[in-house]
Amino acid sequence: MHETTKIQSSDVQTTEIRNRHYNKSKKQQGVTYRENQGEQGSDVPDGAVGIPTAENINLSEPLESAPPAPGSQQPAVLSVPEQAVKASRDHADKARLSQAPLIILGTEVPPGTATRLSWEPDQSFEGIAAPTPVLVVNGQTAGPTLCLTAAIHGDELNGIEIVRRVLYEAEPDKLSGALIGVPIVNLHGFHRTSRYLPDRRDLNRFFPGNPTGSSASRIAYSFFNQIIRRCDALVDLHTGSFRRTNLPQLRADLREPTIVELSESFGATVVLHSEGAEGTLRRAAANIGIPAVTLEAGGPMRLQKNAVEHGVKGIETLLNKMQMYSRFTLWGDPEPVFYRSQWIRANGGGLLFSEVELGERVNVGELLGTVTDPITNVRSEIRSPYKGRILGRALDQVVLPGFAAFRIGIETSEEDMRQGIPYDNEDGADIEVSALGVGDVPAAAPGKNYSSARTSRLSSSEAPSSDDIEESSE
Repeated sequence: MHETTKIQSSDVQTTEIRNRHYNKSKKQQGVTYRENQGEQGSDVPDGAVGIPTAENINLSEPLESAPPAPGSQQPAVLSVPEQAVKASRDHADKARLSQAPLIILGTEVPPGTATRLSWEPDQSFEGIAAPTPVLVVNGQTAGPTLCLTAAIHGDELNGIEIVRRVLYEAEPDKLSGALIGVPIVNLHGFHRTSRYLPDRRDLNRFFPGNPTGSSASRIAYSFFNQIIRRCDALVDLHTGSFRRTNLPQLRADLREPTIVELSESFGATVVLHSEGAEGTLRRAAANIGIPAVTLEAGGPMRLQKNAVEHGVKGIETLLNKMQMYSRFTLWGDPEPVFYRSQWIRANGGGLLFSEVELGERVNVGELLGTVTDPITNVRSEIRSPYKGRILGRALDQVVLPGFAAFRIGIETSEEDMRQGIPYDNEDGADIEVSALGVGDVPAAAPGKNYSSARTSRLSSSEAPSSDDIEESSE
């Protein structure tokens, strides 16, 4: 493993992640962030006895590489794009604070250090321990700690590659704050190409967990307390599920100002308002004051280049907005925020053929797809009951009546919702809507315009949710 050399400190200004649970006191010209904590949440002084210090390594080097002999070669030095260097120098006149050591998983990670640790759940299956890699980059200057998690569902691959690229390309001496990346949370499911744990439980319905509960609950408890509680912000990466694919989008609870701020920082990415189902990682994190969003991109059991590149670009933009790392990114026109979404279901069974693509805008009555019975040759149409945008869809396949085929983000203004337009059920399930058949008269469209002001905030009683329990990819 090559050791990285010390490079000039980044000229990136430190920033503050505002939250009622954070320490907001200012010291000198900088900001005080969440204190590094021990395994049980107690404050641990820097350099405490018994806490090993992590080795500074080059994460981009393959793990099996042998360490170089002393003096045999120059240590590896990572490079940054010219635009990023220029952007970094623009902050040269700003005051900086030194980053504190990060204590995580019983290890002290000094400032300016990148390392590879492992988290081992307190509960293992089949008597076999499964240590999970945890990548940590602790910057040279003070800043927030951002956590990236992927593959809580073991068959969701795009997020794994997104975390790998972001963490392996991060240079600790140019980072303000810290990055914690867990590319594969559900290692058991990943090995089996399965969404679930070996006992068929969905790990993303058990957070924050219980140390004396089921196996899934114990694993969730261990992960949440050993890793997530060290974070100041969280991005949980997912894809569609069960042969469905998603337009790159954020799921965020827009009732929380800190989460609104976080969701505004990903560039031109669609945002779907959603509190999150009970037991999801992002909802559990938000419940203890950690701003958290889910980034959905693509479908399961495959790697999709466009989805991966969008995710990497979005997180790099987030790092730049948080003033953790200078990145030069270009985006097109801003994307809308949707406060409602619904799955449109097939009325008939047979072979599904889609007529629309992800991201496509549709009008009331527009043809979304057809379902043809291969025996009788009877064909039924799936038409949109709403004006909106295709946020998710099923791949062409054999379907049964009632199959959720298309997820539409509905154009609905805040004013419409405040006037009593029906919205998603309180338990998090979308209202189930069957497709329009030929000659059907659609109900009045519930909205007229995109609600595109991301800073808009709704009260708890007004804000709809848009997760679907049966077809939820999160």
